This record gives sequence, C-alpha cells and structure tokens, in this order.
Amino acid sequence: MGSNDGDALAALVAKGIRIPPQPAVLMELQRMLQADDYDVRSLARVIADDPGIAAMLFKAARSPVFARGKKLESLDQVLMVIGVKQTCNLVQAMALAAALSDGSRKAFEIFWERSREVAQMAAIIARDRVSICNVFPDQAYMAGIFHECGVPVLMQRFPEYCGALHLDDACCWPSLMEEDRRFDLDHCSVGYLVARHWGLPDFVCAAVRYHHELPRDELGTVCTLVAILQLAIHFYHRVHNVPDPLWEKIGTAVLTEVGIHPDDEPGYFEEISDLFHAGAG
Repeated sequence: MGSNDGDALAALVAKGIRIPPQPAVLMELQRMLQADDYDVRSLARVIADDPGIAAMLFKAARSPVFARGKKLESLDQVLMVIGVKQTCNLVQAMALAAALSDGSRKAFEIFWERSREVAQMAAIIARDRVSICNVFPDQAYMAGIFHECGVPVLMQRFPEYCGALHLDDACCWPSLMEEDRRFDLDHCSVGYLVARHWGLPDFVCAAVRYHHELPRDELGTVCTLVAILQLAIHFYHRVHNVPDPLWEKIGTAVLTEVGIHPDDEPGYFEEISDLFHAGAG
C-alpha cells in the first residue's frame, strides 16, 4: 500500500471507520505461498482450521463455473480441481464476507446474498468470455464479492446508514452523491482501501474503486473487469425484475468492452441466467 493510500486509511480510522484485518487462515496461506512451502494437503489443513470459511468455499467451489461437473468432496479435491491460486482467491473472498458480517442485522444478510449472486454471475461471464476479456472466473468472483465491500464497513460505522439510503431492499443501492452529502464518505473509496489493505491485485482494487463507471483512463484489464461486473449487476437486476438506471448510461459501452453486440444481449442474458440458476440449485 502506497503512502497516499496509507494516509487515506489513517483518515478513515480518524473518522471511526474500522477496516477488518485479514483472518489468520488467510495470512497463513499467503505466508506459505510466498515461501513456496506447501503442498495441497498442508493448504487444505490450514483452510479447514476456519470451518466457516471452509463451508463458504465449498459452496462457491461446487458451482458449475468452478467444479466443471466434477464432484468435490474434500478441500484437497477443491485445491486440485480448481487450482491453488484460484482457491486462495476464493478463500480471500469468503474471508471478507466472514469478517464483515453481523448476524444480528438482516441488512448484512441481504448485502452478502446480493454480493454472492453478482460474484457468481461475474464468474460465469468471465469464464464464457475469457478468450476475449482475459479475466479469469476466480478474479471476477473476487471482484464481485469485494466490489461494494465499502457498504458493510459503513453499515458498521453508521447505524443509520441503511435507513438513510434505503438499503433494506437488495435491489436498492447507495447513491454516491447521497453518501457523500450525508456521511462525507462513499463506499467506492472505502471499498478500494479495504481491497488495498487486504492485498488484492491492483486491477481488482481499481475495479472496486471505479465500478460505477467505465474508467477509460485506466488500464484495459481494469475497464474489462468493470464491464464484467456491470454486466453481472445488470443481469442480477433483470433476474430480480427491477430497473437498473445506470445501465441506460453505460450499457452499450459495457457490451462493446466484453465483445457482445447489443442485438445479442437478450439471448446472452438467457444463457447466463440459465447457468446461474443451475449453479444456485
């Protein structure tokens, strides 16, 4: 994390914002990978030490987009079938959901269910478009989980946050201008700092920061990942039969970025939604 990010993080702390630390299981996995001191069995043992994260990992990994029809019965199999790096990316996403939850508040449950659905759709789109977009399913899934992680951080800091911005509905999400006016903060900037603090790849951090726009000034991979996220968010809205106002502004550019002609979009939605419902079953 650079000095500017460090200063911004310190400013958040001064406002009473708590950025969750990485859990022990994630830190140990990162240590083993950096030291190149691991095998599949030793990594599986570390993941198993956190039953909550392990359970969420299994649920995500058994999705057709990752398991590809293979039956996964153990953490060893998850690591072998999906791959070490991809599994660790999924663990990072699961760990964030565990670290930023509050079982006593319904809004957190609504938030993470929404994030998981967007992440799953993003992973399905990334797998389908990988030869064009060069973004892999685990990277898209990670971005899907993290893309609005600033929201639960602000929910923890400001008890009135959900009520003020009408977030008790899974399809009603915050206006950046309204956030800034009421709280002098926005969830994109906060989410970016969480992603940086947790050591996510730079292009994923940038996608978290700019996920409400299509950032043409950023590197191509960032723009492509944001486009995948926006398409997943749009399909999430369509699955739940609610309007998506942002799509009118950036929809054509998003489709162009992922290589889909606007005339083909309805059929593509049907294809992705079918895969999504198959994975959710």
